[in-house]
Amino acid sequence: MDPAIWSRLPEDLLDHVLSFLPPKKLLKLRSTCKHFNSLLFSPSFLSKTKCSSSAFSCFILLSHPQCYDQYPLYDSTHGTWRRLSLPYSLLLPSGATLLSSSKGLLCFSLPSSSSFLVCNLVTLSSRTIDFPTYPFDFELLTLVSTPSGYKIFMLFAKSFPNYAFVYDSTDQSWSKFDIDGFPSMILSQSSHQEGVFYKGSLYFTTPEPFSIVRFDLENGIWETPNDANDHMTMMLPHELTFFRLVNDGEESNKLYLIGGVGRNGISTTMKLWELGCGGNWIEVERVPEMMCRKFMSVCYHNYDHVYCFWHQGMICVCCYTWPEILYYNVARRTWHWLPSCPSLPHKWSCGFRWFSFLPHLYALV
Repeated sequence: MDPAIWSRLPEDLLDHVLSFLPPKKLLKLRSTCKHFNSLLFSPSFLSKTKCSSSAFSCFILLSHPQCYDQYPLYDSTHGTWRRLSLPYSLLLPSGATLLSSSKGLLCFSLPSSSSFLVCNLVTLSSRTIDFPTYPFDFELLTLVSTPSGYKIFMLFAKSFPNYAFVYDSTDQSWSKFDIDGFPSMILSQSSHQEGVFYKGSLYFTTPEPFSIVRFDLENGIWETPNDANDHMTMMLPHELTFFRLVNDGEESNKLYLIGGVGRNGISTTMKLWELGCGGNWIEVERVPEMMCRKFMSVCYHNYDHVYCFWHQGMICVCCYTWPEILYYNVARRTWHWLPSCPSLPHKWSCGFRWFSFLPHLYALV
């Protein structure tokens, strides 16, 4: 253990030794010196490290206008509630809003500085991204992780013609695409809707007459999957009163549809379908009657407030005006209510926005 010998240890061998450290130890080590801190931002080191998202707990995060710099977290790994306080280096200005999450990254809007903030809370790294144009009134913002980084999709609805903007983190630039009238169908839909990433495209639902539209992130093409020349028609189930799409987070690349079934705009039941071969929707389950009645009563049949997301084998169904989550455990094929957050003030009545948050050391901003 002669320091004279160990001080001459080649840097690549030292990095190899450090790559075997568990995540928590590695994060504590970053304050030791500049080199150790820089390792967390080195793609070559991250490709060697044994750390992964599986080393961290998985959370469902609540964003609310009254949260400010603290966010309630449900630890789905241990079934407990926690509270997330943003570190000093990532304190957000007044008016900042959490808009989207993807594989360890969170995307906030910063209206006061006309920008977005994408951050990784594990590595305490962040990037500020200026709006592509001023003033900028955007819709349907969706953060999508890619093998080489991430993309941010949004619509600019206050111009004619309407445009879609896509930010690519690999070259840190915005691309602008004409969208030929499609947004008129989806902008009147829920403002809480995000695109669902499936096989290279973002999928959106439209209000009546119900349909599915998609945007190809690579080519900037907006289209309807049930076009005559499309091999996947995605013909929708009958008697829908509303519906949402959910992707399984690329675990097996499945697409699900959950929706209300009834007449005259009133849902009498809720069902779950899975996209089968050739674009046919196959019924998987229906929500138990008492759970369905409760969910319909809390959203007052205002389905614009309903949104869904995937979280670690769970299909979560939420209402913007209600602080509880109805979820379906895909593996067990059972429906449940998520335990209520004990620290949530009863006076909070609206603005409940839930996100899947999977801390990830590899997620680079």
